[in-house]
Amino acid sequence: MILACHHISKAFGTDVILNDISFHIEDYEKAAIVGINGAGKSTLMKIIVDELSPDSGDVILAKGKTLGYLAQHHSRDSHRTIYEELLDVKKDIIALEQRMAEIELAMKDAKETELDSLLKSYARLRQSFEDQNGYAYRSEVVGVLKGLGFTEEDFNKEVHLLSGGQKTRVALGRLLLAKPDILLLDEPTNHLDMNSTAWLETFLMNYKGAVIIVAHDRYFLDKVVTKIIEIDHHEGLVFKGNYTDYAAKKAQLRDIQRKAWLNQQAEIAHQEAVIQKLRSFNREKSIKRAESREKMLDKMELVDKPFEENDGMRILLKPDTTSGNDVLFIEHLTKSFDHEYLFQDISMDIKRGERVALIGDNGAGKTTILKIINGLLPADTCELRLGAKVHIGYYDQEHQVLHDEKNIFEEISDDYPSLSNTRIRNVLAAFLFTGDDVFKQIRELSGGERGRVSLAKLMLSHANFLILDEPTNHLDIQSREILEEALQNYTGTVLYVSHDRYFINQTATRILDLTGGGLNSYTGNYDDYLEKKEHPSIDSSGGFKTVPAQDSRPGETGADSLPTKAAGKDDYLRQKEEQAKERKRQNQIKRIENRIEEIENRINKLDELLVREEIATDVEKLMEINQEHETLDEELLARMEEWESLVD
Repeated sequence: MILACHHISKAFGTDVILNDISFHIEDYEKAAIVGINGAGKSTLMKIIVDELSPDSGDVILAKGKTLGYLAQHHSRDSHRTIYEELLDVKKDIIALEQRMAEIELAMKDAKETELDSLLKSYARLRQSFEDQNGYAYRSEVVGVLKGLGFTEEDFNKEVHLLSGGQKTRVALGRLLLAKPDILLLDEPTNHLDMNSTAWLETFLMNYKGAVIIVAHDRYFLDKVVTKIIEIDHHEGLVFKGNYTDYAAKKAQLRDIQRKAWLNQQAEIAHQEAVIQKLRSFNREKSIKRAESREKMLDKMELVDKPFEENDGMRILLKPDTTSGNDVLFIEHLTKSFDHEYLFQDISMDIKRGERVALIGDNGAGKTTILKIINGLLPADTCELRLGAKVHIGYYDQEHQVLHDEKNIFEEISDDYPSLSNTRIRNVLAAFLFTGDDVFKQIRELSGGERGRVSLAKLMLSHANFLILDEPTNHLDIQSREILEEALQNYTGTVLYVSHDRYFINQTATRILDLTGGGLNSYTGNYDDYLEKKEHPSIDSSGGFKTVPAQDSRPGETGADSLPTKAAGKDDYLRQKEEQAKERKRQNQIKRIENRIEEIENRINKLDELLVREEIATDVEKLMEINQEHETLDEELLARMEEWESLVD
């Protein structure tokens, strides 16, 4: 074990963030911390690296082990170049190299008495140099820089002139080259394109140390991690496996918890009904039985009600009209900036019902294409046609279609004046804006909040052709899954740009790859695209060649179908038998209840007879009534016991 967190709790004022979180990390283990936005993932990372103190609990790091931490945002203002900044990580190796060079020079003019000492020093330094991969440190720096998406032209750029995303990549590069025993990475893929993310996956999978990652990139987590630490409603739970394993186990666990709670609620309701029925018999023994059941009910250990899953966004994307079959046709599309071509003479043709993902390296021009389609940028040359009855809904990753001077409520009401105030509030509540939240100024919103406002407007547009630019940016995993489901159920057409490979896998029916200024089409999702890129001969038309399945025709039965039919028949007969037993039980309960009612009525009549004067003086009649009373009391007790056994 290299790291352990024991009973970590943290609150800010009365706002509890983490409650009794415990887990451990083994040597070389790759783990992820997951949870919705605001769950406390970054807070936990900061506690581990001692940037924050927990209210209670301990973080234990194995003796002599080192931590390296990548935060989400960096403002490094070094005047060194990118290459110099990463080379600085190797300063100890560079110092060794310089010292070896000095000894080499000294040995040329050394006297024989000094040479032996110099040779020993040189051998010692060279061994240390080789142990630290000294002969390859420059190529290692270059490899990391290129892996993270920097070109050789970028190497000489000064760090303080870089964008925030580029500075984060520089910080990540420094961390990877430093090789701490435990890497802690908070959203490491946020500023990486697909190629760089794939490179980082491979690097981390082969990393000779432990890794803890906070990320919303589920495809990345599937590739890299073997343990998931979930923070859910302030508490922690550990799952073995990658993200897909975790999601399946989590769904199974949630289903088990929900069923356990429902079963217990049904049992409580049943016992309360039995208690009420026993009390209604109004006999000393039945009341005692009721009281006994009440005590058992009070001692029952209650199952916690599972948290509802409806606390995320609720998206329903529904077109108002159906477009023609041809939705978008583009030919000879060319765009350049400052006489440098982004792309030249590209074409695309999108049909109704397709969900097309446009992918490519950062700077390839994906967002530019979307803006040209939406008329926000002019093309150099282009033949562009929209199909009949096509109604576009546009989601802009920069949210430039939002108005900073408005509040959220005005942003919706001004664009959709026919909506009532109640309807607007209901829509905004579906996107987690409730109460006074709806009056927040657009300019004051976080990236995630702006994204939710844009999604709300997209839903209200009832468009039949959605054009989405990085729709999952700033969304947590739960929100991404909600959006995925909405798109899967959407009956219109979708064209989107995304770096989220898991999202693409779940939603795309075709991939358009913008590479080297050209556009290539691949049928299928992201995994299909990778397969076809690796084996381009699979199908030159962009689709897989498949062998038709041998369908069973009416009147024909294959050997494999017989067990299925037999099993189905057995299930049907078993179900019929269970239904018959249940009907019989219910009929028995009804007969016993009717008999109990008859006995009680007769006992009441006997009680009335016993108080009559003529009966009280008739010893023979009195004995007869008492005998019948005792017999009925015994039968009543037996019937109540029989009734209890049947209803339990």
